[in-house]
Amino acid sequence: MIKLIVGLGNPGAEYEATRHNAGFWFVDQLARMGSTTLRVEGRFHGLAGRARLWDQDVWLLKPSTFMNRSGQSVVALARFYKILPDEILVAHDEMDLPAGSVKLKKGGGSGGHNGLKDISAHLTTQHYWRLRIGVGHPRNAPGGNAGGREDVVNFVLKPPRKEEQQDIDEAIDRCIGPIGILAKGEPEKAMMELHTGR
Repeated sequence: MIKLIVGLGNPGAEYEATRHNAGFWFVDQLARMGSTTLRVEGRFHGLAGRARLWDQDVWLLKPSTFMNRSGQSVVALARFYKILPDEILVAHDEMDLPAGSVKLKKGGGSGGHNGLKDISAHLTTQHYWRLRIGVGHPRNAPGGNAGGREDVVNFVLKPPRKEEQQDIDEAIDRCIGPIGILAKGEPEKAMMELHTGR
């Protein structure tokens, strides 16, 4: 069962359309589906709302702490509502996947993602679900660079190209059904459907 879905991103209009905010885009889509308005919740350091999705109540959260402090927000809501780490799904941008690709996994390292790193530190475990939303890598971009730290930062803090955005939007839409299956407690079926289309 999934009781909390977190979208990672940076707050503020200047970051809204950037690749690093792919997790926010996913949660925004769920909020629209559930006809839910996310409201500022100071005690949870973010925008939060309870949505009726897949015939069950699910908390949606967009931390407003900036990416590298996301754990503060996640742990505040999870503790308050007694939500366990394996009942949490974190949606985030993933540079190791091309734009339009999505993968679901449980546990594992942060892969250099500061948001995941902070969440794992605050939860004191890596044992939570992740929805990895592919945004591509600077080395594969037109005129791409080797992908040093500066290239990576510049890449994730820029909007995707038009065709990449379309691929990402379609991938987010494609996730909705499988994430509903996961939320109901059928992880193997959810991964099979998301990863193979079956």
